[in-house]
Amino acid sequence: MLLTFALLAIAIATAWLKPLRLTDRFLLPPWMAIAAGAVVSGLAAAVLSPVAVLALAMFFLAAYLAAATERKTSLLFGMAAALLALALALHRLPGFNNPILISQLRLSADSVPFTQYANFDKGAAGLVLLAFLCRRASSAAEWRKLLRQTWPIALVAVIAVLGLASAIGYVKPDFKLGQATALFLFANLFFTIVAEEAFFRGLLQDRLALSLARFRHGPLLAAACSALLFGAAHVAGGGAYVLLATVAGLAYAYAYYVTQRIEAAIIVHFAVNTVHFIGFTYPHLN
Repeated sequence: MLLTFALLAIAIATAWLKPLRLTDRFLLPPWMAIAAGAVVSGLAAAVLSPVAVLALAMFFLAAYLAAATERKTSLLFGMAAALLALALALHRLPGFNNPILISQLRLSADSVPFTQYANFDKGAAGLVLLAFLCRRASSAAEWRKLLRQTWPIALVAVIAVLGLASAIGYVKPDFKLGQATALFLFANLFFTIVAEEAFFRGLLQDRLALSLARFRHGPLLAAACSALLFGAAHVAGGGAYVLLATVAGLAYAYAYYVTQRIEAAIIVHFAVNTVHFIGFTYPHLN
């Protein structure tokens, strides 16, 4: 089981590598080979069933065709990929046996306990969207520019989100570095954040911005819509959680708007979650 999720995380990390040329006409992206290994390992470890593999294959095909076909056909396949990605992220497709990593852990005396799963379905959704449908940095120069543009947004996002959360009594300062920290951050990055940003920014915001490009403030409207949808997706956590997720979503959406690269949104999202977990009540006050 450990091998399954390690391979999935490595596949996500290698989505930025150039394809390997196996023959004059055949290129193989490294992430694809590693992801195939993760699926085989998942079958052997009973994390995946054949039904889950079929669902992943259908999603992979829809995303590939959305990226490879002409605009009119691409829209159809893009909608199919979006629906399948949403179903995977919400754990609505059968055949996935996501293991519990952290169970009912109370990090502070006045915090509610939390449970964290290793979500293969959500992680795989993020990988495929990232690889096929997201704009990524492709050179050292792009990475340098992206990082210069991103760090001030990340700083403002951390202050705004956690300042607001403290002001409304949702969290309070509570510095901690425990045994669960590295595990939480690893799983949160690879199996949650990448998927959420690939879906809300790389797919939804990007396509909305293209559709609204003829309007003066169309791209900004697309950013606002992606933030509102991101907030609405957290409705199960209650009104305060929706408010905070919306504010955070505005920061993630703005980072993507400024850079037009998915890495910026991922970095800002990870910065907020890291500071929240280490420096404040997690997940929130009881």
